[in-house]
Amino acid sequence: MKKKIAILGSTGSIGTTSLNIFKKNKNKFDIILLAANRNYSLICKQIKVFKPKYYIINDKLVFKKVKKKYENKKIKIYNNFSDLNFKKKKFDITISSIVGIAGLSPTIKFVKYSKKILLANKETIICGWHLIKNLSKSHKTKIIPVDSEHFSIDQLTRNYKDTDIEKIYLTASGGPFLNKPLKSFKSIKASDAIKHPKWKMGKKISIDSSNLMNKVLEIIEAYRLFPFKIDKYEIIIHPQSLVHAIVHFKNGQTRFLYHETDMKIPISNAIFENDFDNKNFIYPKKDILKKFENLQFIKVDKKRFPIVTLLKKFSNNNSGPIILNASNETLVSKFIEGKISFNSIFFYLRSVLGHKHFKKYAIKRSPNINEIYEIDNWARTKTHELVRRKFV
Repeated sequence: MKKKIAILGSTGSIGTTSLNIFKKNKNKFDIILLAANRNYSLICKQIKVFKPKYYIINDKLVFKKVKKKYENKKIKIYNNFSDLNFKKKKFDITISSIVGIAGLSPTIKFVKYSKKILLANKETIICGWHLIKNLSKSHKTKIIPVDSEHFSIDQLTRNYKDTDIEKIYLTASGGPFLNKPLKSFKSIKASDAIKHPKWKMGKKISIDSSNLMNKVLEIIEAYRLFPFKIDKYEIIIHPQSLVHAIVHFKNGQTRFLYHETDMKIPISNAIFENDFDNKNFIYPKKDILKKFENLQFIKVDKKRFPIVTLLKKFSNNNSGPIILNASNETLVSKFIEGKISFNSIFFYLRSVLGHKHFKKYAIKRSPNINEIYEIDNWARTKTHELVRRKFV
């Protein structure tokens, strides 16, 4: 029997990569539900190729356009996840890859409907992992992280305790500005920041990668996902992007996980859980041993990447990272719009995290879903206010 699949964020890089894997294994999988924002042409293409039974489209204008086009077809098209109400486990695998905090509520909803969730949404883990974790236990839903770093940590540390671990390194390529003169950072534009030297990603994650915000968020994610203290984690620059995590154990061993810069590898491993032959859709490099000759690992230059210094704010609160995430999402949008400079992203973040009301919202206990959105809203409002006042 074919496994039933749902993909939340089907037009993004994780979604399209996953669909390519399923397409090459169509005798094993049936695409039941897709969800996207507003890429009309790709949405129509996916409906034609994969013939899902359900499609959720967030953008109202695109939703109306697509619904009209397929009004006489069998597919059910909705504008909101709240329109769905399945009474039992509907999906064998759900891939959650909606960008931003917009992915939190759908992921919570689909924990109830899915046997296994492949989680590629940073914000869901950062803002609501405690909710996802508790729900997944009560509904017996398996959660597997598919970010290359967390996939690697998971592979390297299974069955190990915090007391077994000395250090866990998350690698960062350094992005497009690793060797750019610091004095020229003032002139960096969004079009420069999205040109990642190793990975093909969306605009937001590419910009986060260019200043190492993605690694700050990934350490917070790792702290949520795995049973290791936050001070065990460290960011290290690895320009080749071939080693994704390094674990140094107290018994003297050091292990790392190496794979090519191809998200099909962690995604397919999570789909098949290591029980598959990769030759149908992953092509191993024949010169793999040669690549080991040139691997570099470099300490992070905090003058070049000052955002990494913000991590110290999050050692003893549960909701501080919600504020960081919301403020950063807002600032990246402002940067893309050309309203703030690249350098100012850090200074605005520091201002929000240093605000007199930060401690009021950065509560130590785990917030409920309404409190998460309240905290998120405060951070976005405060960030907009600072930008409007040109505080930096």
